[in-house]
Order: sequence, then structure tokens, then C-alpha cells
Amino acid sequence: MYLCPRNPKPLYDNKMKLISWNVNGLRACQGKGFSDVFRQLDADFFCLQETKMQAGQLDIEFEGYQSYWNYADKKGYSGTAIFTRHQPLSVDYGIGIDVHDHEGRVITLEMADFYLVCCYTPNSQDGLKRLDYRMTWEDDFRHYLKRLDEKKPVVLCGDLNVAHEEIDIKNPKTNRHNAGFTDEERAKFTDLLASGFTDSFRYMHPDEVKYSWWSYRFQAREKNAGWRIDYFVISDRLRDRLQEAEIHTEVFGSDHCPVGVTLDFKH
Repeated sequence: MYLCPRNPKPLYDNKMKLISWNVNGLRACQGKGFSDVFRQLDADFFCLQETKMQAGQLDIEFEGYQSYWNYADKKGYSGTAIFTRHQPLSVDYGIGIDVHDHEGRVITLEMADFYLVCCYTPNSQDGLKRLDYRMTWEDDFRHYLKRLDEKKPVVLCGDLNVAHEEIDIKNPKTNRHNAGFTDEERAKFTDLLASGFTDSFRYMHPDEVKYSWWSYRFQAREKNAGWRIDYFVISDRLRDRLQEAEIHTEVFGSDHCPVGVTLDFKH
């Protein structure tokens, strides 16, 4: 754990904008306009997944932001990062279980009013080779979130590698047994929501069809044959603070697009 100086006063008294984006390789995304997108979206917290980097491979910083990075042991694989305008009370990397904590998948910032958790969920892979591991991850990660939620509300964001309902995927019938849309993965997401959490986009837009990931194959993005697998999931008691939940399909640079929420902590 990295401890930051504690401040007994709230760190902010206004609306907070949070963005999450699986950049599918930050160095490649930087060459496709990442810095411009970062500035245009103008978030208080900007969370990244699949940075595919090691320390020192890219010199990137933004005025007014500090950044935190979790790198995978394996080079060019996985990885997460958070850029923030606000000083956290503490920072944790991983979830405290060794089998899960070598792939750079989780960063947790403790703020005055909430925990922010940036996550890149393991993919079950072709042939569901990693589905059993994914099930173990899901249970352990849910327990981690619930422990945080006992202390203060949680804002979870990231590529959670599951399209929860049929509305969240273009071709549900043909994808039912594929990684990211198996009955097992979807059930684990249902379990997470049932344990005290809310899918912010679906809460704000119950019937809207919008996706956050498209395969690079078969002109999927041009045809909008996508999946909604990038989320902001919030503790149920933050629902009344939720102002906006967006999917920025206008943003390119990755096979994912950014997603975002605005939370109001003024009251």
C-alpha cells in the first residue's frame, strides 16, 4: 500500500467526472490521439486498462494530474493506470491474493467519500481455457469489493469482460457460449449486482442499445456489431449521486471506446 497524507476535510465539494478506457496498448493509442482525447474529456479521474506497458516505456503526464500504474509481470500484457486531479488518501495495487496479483489488473484509490477501483478483468479466452480461473477471480474480486463497501461506497470501473444481458451484445444467440457471454460469466455479474451494486449505464438508460467494444475483424465497428463490456458499477447507495452515465462511441483510438459517469458529492 502507498499511503498519502491524510486530509480530514473533503477533497472536493462538487461534481466529479470519471472516465474509463481500455486503450489496448497505451503506446499505440498515444499514436492515435490519446492525449487529445484525454484533454477533451477533461475528467477528474481517467482510468485505463490494458496499458500493455512496463515502467519507463512511455513518458506521459498531464498538468494538474498525478498518475498511478500497475504493471503485469509479463511484458506487453494487461496493466492498469489512473490519472487523477485529486490526492487519494491511500493507493492499493491488486486485491491482496497472490494468484491474482501478477497481471497488473487492479488499482484502488481511497478517496474521502468513496473507493475508486480500476479493473481489467481476466478474459476467459478462446475455447474458454481460462473460464475456471475466471470463476475464482470473480468470487475473490466480489469479496474484495464487498469488504471495501463495508467501509465506504465503491466506484468500480473498467473492462469487466462480460456483456451482462442480451441488450448488451449485437448477436446474443451466436455468442452465447463464447468468452464474455457465457452463462457462467453473466451469472457472476448478476451476483455482483445482487450484493449491493448498480450498473450505472443500465440504471440511467434501461433500454438503450449502445456498445463499448468492437472486434477489429469483419468491419464490426462500421456495422456497430459490438459488445458492452466496459462499465461503471457503483455501490447502490451512490445512485442518488449519479448525474450522468455515458458511452463515448465517438472516440476512436482503440477497439474499445471510453465510458464515463458524473457523480455529485455536493449534498
